[in-house]
Amino acid sequence: MDNKYNLIVIGSGPGGYVAAIRASQLGMKVAIVEKESLGGICLNWGCIPTKALLKSAQVFNYVNKSDDFGINIKNATVNFDSVINRSRSVADQMSKGVNFLMKKNKVDVIKGFGIVKSRNQVEVINDGNKSKIYDCDNVILATGGKSKELPNIPIDGEKVIEYRKAMSLKKQPKKIVIVGSGAIGSEFAYFYNSIGTDVTLIEFLPNILPLEDEDISKELLKSFTKNGIDVKVNTEVTNVEIKGKHCIVHFKLGSEKKSISCDIVLSAIGVDTNIKEIGLKELGVISENGKINVDEYYQTNIEGVYAIGDIIKGPALAHVASAEGIICVEKIAGLNVESLDYDNIPSCTYCSPEVASVGFDEKKAKELGYDILVGKFPFMASGKANAAGHTDGFVKVIFDKKYGEWLGCHMIGYNVTEMIAEVVAARKLETTGHEIIKSVHPHPTMSEAIMEATAAAYDEVIHL
Repeated sequence: MDNKYNLIVIGSGPGGYVAAIRASQLGMKVAIVEKESLGGICLNWGCIPTKALLKSAQVFNYVNKSDDFGINIKNATVNFDSVINRSRSVADQMSKGVNFLMKKNKVDVIKGFGIVKSRNQVEVINDGNKSKIYDCDNVILATGGKSKELPNIPIDGEKVIEYRKAMSLKKQPKKIVIVGSGAIGSEFAYFYNSIGTDVTLIEFLPNILPLEDEDISKELLKSFTKNGIDVKVNTEVTNVEIKGKHCIVHFKLGSEKKSISCDIVLSAIGVDTNIKEIGLKELGVISENGKINVDEYYQTNIEGVYAIGDIIKGPALAHVASAEGIICVEKIAGLNVESLDYDNIPSCTYCSPEVASVGFDEKKAKELGYDILVGKFPFMASGKANAAGHTDGFVKVIFDKKYGEWLGCHMIGYNVTEMIAEVVAARKLETTGHEIIKSVHPHPTMSEAIMEATAAAYDEVIHL
């Protein structure tokens, strides 16, 4: 392993390892620094293992509703240890896959904690606290995020936990309180509720999944409530009291003070950045509110030092970090690069029903002054949804009335996270509403609902 590289990437999450591979493809000599497992939080403790947990919950739900499909299965139970072990096995397999990709693309993996000393030097401190300096032409910081902690809800890792612990508990809790109803909170609420845990979901804002279109939030609330999740919105958790084996969650609902007892509290209030002690202050890299300042191609105020992913402004999503990494590396390589359109980033939540969206919601479109057309198509009217037994939810589309620009799309229902890419591609290509209506969609599919919702916006819907 040589000490001199064209590029050193600090952090091997979906931003870092993708950037490293693309750089190698472009002929650079690349090293990636990682203190834990290759793949970062996404592959090891986030995107991938949580989807494995959710799949187990969905299978259990199918089994419990098998009579609806003419199949009789009695007395099904959840083996919590096996569910957790399967999730960890999937994560381990994916991490090994990244290790294979590093070898395939001749990216050197340096184990340890990376500190940027300058655009030309990175210090790596290994587990034995030994330090080594590596020379380079450029550095990309991709150190990612960690669970945010509030002063009034301190995380002790035993009774008050964050997402890592929530997917590796030794024992299934009988009762759990989840604070925060973003993607992480909502997915864990669905998972634990589905396998029989009593779940309370608390949200400070007026709607769960508060970043989504209000109609989507209301539909998910209806689904969660129907399935027995106790959802409390406009609610502030004031403190958590540990009493023996139980937690007492104190909260305010308006002016009324209340409390609830549970086995475990999951704090899912967001993500903080991992930018401490990596050399930013010493080097003079500018950051604001915990985020590193970068230009449109991710260079910091220090020439040759770049930052991508959760540690910069923008949505903290794996696919965003990957896109940023590729753009950053291609710019370093001198290619003609188009900057990322942050208004066309898809967002997905993998509870059941799933949620997927891209672009402006209805409220934002109106605030921006657009004269809009809105169309909805419920999955209750979809032949495929009825055949599959998944009729909850709908597709909602928003178009600019004057030019037909596709301003936004918001979906809730079965498998909608697999459908949103059509909208992302169409918006990228500046496709109009009429062009979507005239694009023949296969029947019977869930994706027909996109065409039907668009037709509804233009008063041309057939199956509604």
